[in-house]
This record gives sequence, C-alpha cells and structure tokens, in this order.
Amino acid sequence: MARQQMVVKDNSMIGASYSLGVAEQRIIFLAIVEAREQETLIKAGGLLRISAQNYAKQFNVEKHTAYKVLKGGADGLYDAEFNYSYADKKTGKLFHARSRFVQKIAYADELGCVELVFAEDVVPLITRLEERYTEYELKQVSALQSEYAIRLYELLIQWRSVGKVPTMDLEELRSKLGVAEGSYKEMSDFKKRVLKLALSQINSFTDIIADYDQVKSGRKVTGISFRFKHKPTPKAEKPNEAVNDNAFIKMTPDQIGTFSKKLAALPELGSNAPIGMSGADFVAMVANDLRDAAKQKKYHKYLAKLGFKAAKSEA
Repeated sequence: MARQQMVVKDNSMIGASYSLGVAEQRIIFLAIVEAREQETLIKAGGLLRISAQNYAKQFNVEKHTAYKVLKGGADGLYDAEFNYSYADKKTGKLFHARSRFVQKIAYADELGCVELVFAEDVVPLITRLEERYTEYELKQVSALQSEYAIRLYELLIQWRSVGKVPTMDLEELRSKLGVAEGSYKEMSDFKKRVLKLALSQINSFTDIIADYDQVKSGRKVTGISFRFKHKPTPKAEKPNEAVNDNAFIKMTPDQIGTFSKKLAALPELGSNAPIGMSGADFVAMVANDLRDAAKQKKYHKYLAKLGFKAAKSEA
C-alpha cells in the first residue's frame, strides 16, 4: 500500500493571511511532505529539492510544462509574504507578525528541479508541531485548480471534528483566502468568482461536501459561516462495474452533461484545451468526444477516477 503523503501545518499558518497562486501553494505542499519524510526534522537553512517530474506526477500536469510552472511558482513564492499571529510566552499577549515563506530559491534547467530554503519563521509552523495543528492527505488538494479552493479547504478541515466553521467577518475571510484588495468588491462577484468556484471544486475533488450561509446586518452581508460533512468512504468497485478501456460506453444526456464538466475541470485534461478556447467551449468539445466511439476511450480512465460506473449489460 502506498504511503500516505500528509500535509501538516500549525493552525497559526492555516489561519494566516496570504495570497499565493496554485503553483506556489503546490510547491509548499511538496516541500512540507519532503521535509516531514526526512528522518530528522528540517532545520532553518536546510535545502529542499523539488523535481518537475514529481510535480507533474503529483498534480497530473503535462511533463513538458511542469518545469516551467514549477520555476514560475518558485519565483512567485520568493516574492510572497504572509501575516500571522502568535502569543507571547510570558504574557499571553498577541504579536502580529509579517514574514516570508522562503529565504532562498534556486533552479537548475538541466536537472529540471528547484531548491528552496524555508524562512526561519516557517520551519516551526510545518515541522515542530506540539499542540494546535491541522493535517490532511496531499491527494485531497491535488486536483484543486483554484487558489481559493485550496485555502478554503484548509480553513474548513481545521474544524473537521465539528463540521462547521465559526462565522467569519467578510473582510477577514477575503484576507485569509488571499483575495487581492479591490478585487470582487461586489458581493455577487465574490460569491461567483471565489466562494461558489471554490466550493464547486472542493465538493467535486476532495473528501468533504461543503456549503455556506450569509450573515447579514440589515441588507448588507457582513459575514460567512461554513458547514460541511465528510463523504462516505467509497466501496470497492466490482469488476463488472468498471469502465471498460476499449468498449464504447453509451452515456445518457445527463451523464454527458455532468461528466463533460468534471472532465474539463481536471488539471490533466485542462492543459489539452486549445489555446484561446473558452471554458464553456472546451466542455462542449469534451461532450462531443464522449458521444464519439473513436474519441471516447481516451477519457475512460478519467471517468473511472471521477466515479462514473457503466451500466450493467442486459442479458
């Protein structure tokens, strides 16, 4: 059985405010896993190497683009900072701190890898954990393509034991999700571009189903509360229910509509979208492929991954 790759963060980091793209967050995930798999806890100043091959394998990215994404993400991570709070050990009073994630990055084009050194403040937040921390399997966030979805999943899973998150002030939530100041100021835009997009990906690709409620003061939305539940553990697939790699699967219109959207959202397929094609047009292209006997089979392994089960053949 493959060893579980766990992402573990101190709750101070889970609750920190920062804005990172998907590639930057994925580099941190891989670095945390690498650091924790070392026999001794990583020390400040310790180098961590991440290969494009590992990045491509973990996040289902095309190999020929993985290094470019990895290198760009490392550059973005070097420029990024985060804000967090910690209690003074003597008085219990809060300090509000600003820090950077990494103090050094390096990349080798010929080796197809990057190296990084975490900033001194970050090391205890990902390795020397004693009391308040959150952990989850890396695979739960591997398919998420929105930076907001990744951050929201972390904020939710911190409350896994109760299945709901205390109401957060709207501005606090925007800050924790990394929404840039001035972006999506209209509530309708924030819900569409951030909340609903993030929840759609979380509900499709992670181990939880989540939703939210608005908290209002008069007509104005001032806060958001989240609730979620864990998905039931999937049962082992029976052989006769598996997707046949070669046979054409007759899918209903509803199945084509549902799974064409899910397929188009997968990172490993999204990179195949023709340059300049809109998301809606790419979904339509996938739907047409699912109706075509010659083109459908290339999606079979992804259909199985998404939980599609072919109907049993009639005697």
